[in-house]
Amino acid sequence: MRLPLAVLTLLTGCSTVYLAPSEAPDRMEAELRVPLDRATGKPLLDVSPIDYRSLGYESAGPTTSTLDAGSEVWEVTGRWYDRTPEAGMAWSADSDLTWDEKFAAWVDLMGPTTGDDGHVTMELITPFGTTLPAPRLECAEMAMFLRATFASWYGLPYFVTAWHSAVGDLHMGHFGVVDDNGKRVTGYPSYALDYADHSDSYDGGAWPDDPSLDDRALTVLLDDHNDHLGEGAYTGAYLDEIFLNKRTGHFLMTLLTNAGSMHLASPRNTFDLAPIAIREGDVSVQRWSTTGIGHVVVLKEVDWVDDQLDVSIVYGSMPRIQPKWYDETMATSYLTSRTAGSDEVDGSGTVFSAYGGGLKRWRTPVVLGGRWVNIVPVADRGDYIGDTDHAALGARVDTIGYLLGAKTPEEQRDALLERIEIARDALRQTPASCANRTRREEAFDELYDLMEAEFGMAREEVDLTYRLLEDHVFAELSYADSKTCCWNGTTEVMYDVVMDYAEAEQADAVDTCLEPTVFRSETTGYTRWSDHAASLGADWKAWSEDEACPQRDVVQDTVMADALSWCEAEVESTEPSPADAVEGCGDLTWEGTCDGDTVQWCEDGYAYSYSCPEHLTCGWDDDEDYNWCL
Repeated sequence: MRLPLAVLTLLTGCSTVYLAPSEAPDRMEAELRVPLDRATGKPLLDVSPIDYRSLGYESAGPTTSTLDAGSEVWEVTGRWYDRTPEAGMAWSADSDLTWDEKFAAWVDLMGPTTGDDGHVTMELITPFGTTLPAPRLECAEMAMFLRATFASWYGLPYFVTAWHSAVGDLHMGHFGVVDDNGKRVTGYPSYALDYADHSDSYDGGAWPDDPSLDDRALTVLLDDHNDHLGEGAYTGAYLDEIFLNKRTGHFLMTLLTNAGSMHLASPRNTFDLAPIAIREGDVSVQRWSTTGIGHVVVLKEVDWVDDQLDVSIVYGSMPRIQPKWYDETMATSYLTSRTAGSDEVDGSGTVFSAYGGGLKRWRTPVVLGGRWVNIVPVADRGDYIGDTDHAALGARVDTIGYLLGAKTPEEQRDALLERIEIARDALRQTPASCANRTRREEAFDELYDLMEAEFGMAREEVDLTYRLLEDHVFAELSYADSKTCCWNGTTEVMYDVVMDYAEAEQADAVDTCLEPTVFRSETTGYTRWSDHAASLGADWKAWSEDEACPQRDVVQDTVMADALSWCEAEVESTEPSPADAVEGCGDLTWEGTCDGDTVQWCEDGYAYSYSCPEHLTCGWDDDEDYNWCL
């Protein structure tokens, strides 16, 4: 397989990797360089700056009179508000649905299937009578893929506005990649000139192939492999399978690479939606910072039952996965999370709704005053919420919770624990990931609040019960002060090496509690783990600057100040609360016994037992003269 240009750049030893979006350098005036984002490993464009006020119904795009015809990706033949009579993938003839509603029907219709990794994912339905499992993408990429794919198939307008310091506003859509004046941005393809469109010539025979698209992968990590299409099949191969218009496939490689969750949170591209109007194809964005990544879930199924919502969601992740399909309990956890635009305040004193999270719907492009303009559809304006109306945005989270129906505290707890496990699982695949360390801690913060309010458990008790050794080993790091956050190429084998070291470290600490060593860059780099890998005969990769890394020269990575302590949890564990006592001690003595991970002892003629939390074991305590959890 021919490697993507970004990969070749890495292999030549360049310290900073840049995107060269075009494969036709003879048509490039100059390469627009976009440095890789440190959280995603992608060359993400910035978010278009706007005045600190509600954007309103209209977000201006490029002029139409000066658009470069050679940059066009697909021809626009319809509008999202049109109602056309023909039957389609998920609607009957004379359905009287707008294309916006048909998009929702299509998302709703796609059924479940088993993904390459064994989890439940969705099966993409195409207008060509074929189905195939969804592609392996990140969360925001999945949302953009669905919308742009549908728009291209049916000749509907679509564009996303981003920003670059050398260009200003930069618009990626059906017209290509252009600036406000409709001129192609240098460094991006002239899609109509560079790639073929077989839509009018296809006669139902052999599917046309584009080898230059088939060979493309999204990032240097090559985590977008699609095993169901065969070995060496990455995102380009998937797009080659579903588009007769190969220009769309190449465009999507650019869009998915250059845009992320911050662009879905931006009011230039989506608008905040009242919960009563929710439908399939809408998205919910989680944001906890003005910069960097967040999380995006796509509303897969939305049903009303006696004025109550029943919702399921799908979303991709990092490392890339085929989107996972989750039921209402997990959907509720994401839609009502404090990071989904709630009125709660974070540690910096900022209300979460100011970060742009929450329930969103795509703006739809129309031509107004000689420009393409992304508008709030007229039909949706009664359900539109201004992006700086923080009171209404904050109240929305509670409204969604009410409409979804009360979840028991146990259901809420289990959903949060699953979110924690999802972040852990991602770390097990790429242990240097700072984004997933942060996602895990955000879920734990919500768990602390829930467990105190509903179960009377203090933070220390929650840590004792639900924390694992790996949470301490992969403690949250400060992005700006940690070079580990720039390292995207770590592996599952490296995770095993780090954890083997941590477990050996704890086994050697017989007489005292030892704080686990956090996996990060130290004054000696990563020597302790590379040496341990060598002793195990395991592969270890040297640190590499896989993205723009201003902190590359830090002496030692910085652990977040509020990182939890392993030993404080150990102290809490030395006095267990017994389960219901049983009268009669049998053979038990006051000193007690250990039965696996369960402490058993006798006191005043009653037998007591206590099961040790997951990260502790039953053991003898010489100071107390009986068995406790250690």
